[in-house]
Amino acid sequence: MLAHAQLLDKARKGGIDIYFEGDSITRRWGATDYPELLANWNKNFFGWNAADFGWGADQTQNILWRLKHGELDGVYPKIIVLLAGTNNVGNTVPPEGDEGKVADVTRGIQAILHVMQAKAPDATVVVTGIFPRNDNMAVLPTIGRINANLARLADGKKIRYLNVNGKLADQDGRLFDGMMNDGDRLHPTVKGYQAWADGLKPIFSELLGPPAKEDHAPPPTGDPSARR
Repeated sequence: MLAHAQLLDKARKGGIDIYFEGDSITRRWGATDYPELLANWNKNFFGWNAADFGWGADQTQNILWRLKHGELDGVYPKIIVLLAGTNNVGNTVPPEGDEGKVADVTRGIQAILHVMQAKAPDATVVVTGIFPRNDNMAVLPTIGRINANLARLADGKKIRYLNVNGKLADQDGRLFDGMMNDGDRLHPTVKGYQAWADGLKPIFSELLGPPAKEDHAPPPTGDPSARR
């Protein structure tokens, strides 16, 4: 709830043309408590008025709750970038199979898209395919099936689909060296984030033109509990 209050305040400040939404993978990129990642964020997005609204450990239902409780109200961004679902996938495969999980995560992301389109009808939403995770290779087929569903949600206009997994891992889903943290094999390094940025920036340039010399997005935030 501390984070929610902080993000509500960020939304009210305005000046946001690109709205990033997701879990910890999204959050860390534009957060003050990850200065190396924030430097990469600024290098790639300064001048496009981008603001980060991701939050750690969020599943699709948590993101949906935050959006329904005001974090996108009155923002009216031109572009929304969404990366969500890896926390719903987790790192285990149920013995009875995971088709239910594939359907559930797909439904969750569809629900998020519906709220985003209702609250920001003029925005183009860039749905990013769930990144490969190597903490348990057995979940990769599940991620692949969810991403195939996400690709089908895109209309190429108001909903775009972006998959940068070929830059992060080989065709079997094994991460390339240096793309993710060695400790968890899940969260990107600067190199991994740069691969995502390289996929996003042509879309940003197409829709917004080149970045300006000034940036009007609200300042980045960090973990509000760290100040208590």
